[in-house]
Amino acid sequence: MEIVSAEKEFIFEKGKPVPSCHASTLVVLPDGDVMAAWFGGTREGAADVAIWTARRSGGKWSEPRETANEDNVPHWNPVLFRTGLGTIQLYYKVGDRVENWHTRIMTSKDEGLTWSEQKDLVPGDVGGRGPVRCKPIYLRDGTLLAPASIETDSQWDAFVDISYDHGQTWTCSERVPVDHHAFPPKGIIQPTLWESREGVHMMVRSSASDIYRSDSVDGGRTWSPAYSVGLPNNNSGIDVVALEDARLVMIFNPVGLNWGPRSPLILRMSGDNGKTWGSPFVLEKDAGEYSYPAIVSEGSCLYLSYTWKRETIAYWKIKIG
Repeated sequence: MEIVSAEKEFIFEKGKPVPSCHASTLVVLPDGDVMAAWFGGTREGAADVAIWTARRSGGKWSEPRETANEDNVPHWNPVLFRTGLGTIQLYYKVGDRVENWHTRIMTSKDEGLTWSEQKDLVPGDVGGRGPVRCKPIYLRDGTLLAPASIETDSQWDAFVDISYDHGQTWTCSERVPVDHHAFPPKGIIQPTLWESREGVHMMVRSSASDIYRSDSVDGGRTWSPAYSVGLPNNNSGIDVVALEDARLVMIFNPVGLNWGPRSPLILRMSGDNGKTWGSPFVLEKDAGEYSYPAIVSEGSCLYLSYTWKRETIAYWKIKIG
């Protein structure tokens, strides 16, 4: 991967405005500004954890703003997305345990300056519908796919939520086939999606110390059995973005140990739809946690963010050749 320029900064001062933060997301706005969101509070899973946002404009980040906070319930995994109608969507989860999650959505018609009241994404949902951590994608035919998964104490499964009306209503795909009797020990979660001439594809984190993949030839309604792509991962978050020239860039922790260290954190590029991957570009290599990354692109520029030791959110803008 040819790096033309790379700039790193922190979205806010370490440890402020709350002691702990995690699980960031990004969206690039039409005027070139960048909006980020993450969850933060006393610690992950605490009742005071809320969804925070900030905006990069004029070369600097705004002060973090508490954007979603339902009293006495933990908030999780925000996802920002700009629809084809020009609306910014903010998805997030609420609930004391993952299997009890409910998915909320808020919308903005003024590029994130003001937000609607929150509402359930899918009324009656328990377990979490819609995007679980990574961004949705539009297919060429206008279908919106949200990468989704469900977790119980004994089993993990991935699927996509499908919308034909820009996210107003949703239909579940079939689950990605996994042989849970042979798969160590739980399964796959938190997909990240892209489309190619061959179909729709997902990469997923797994409990098998590798990144896994599944493919769809019918617009995401059904999926191939999950298979390893031979890239080590510590069962922590990953993300992929497809560039305009069909190259892929993936960000992940290349640690082949289930629940292993969340360092280093790297980028790798593929020019053959994910069959092979080039040399890594190292973002972080010191001891500490660098995790749950998000990556988006505009032209030849990559925009990415990730948890930095739970103290702040790191942000990079990278121009590639």
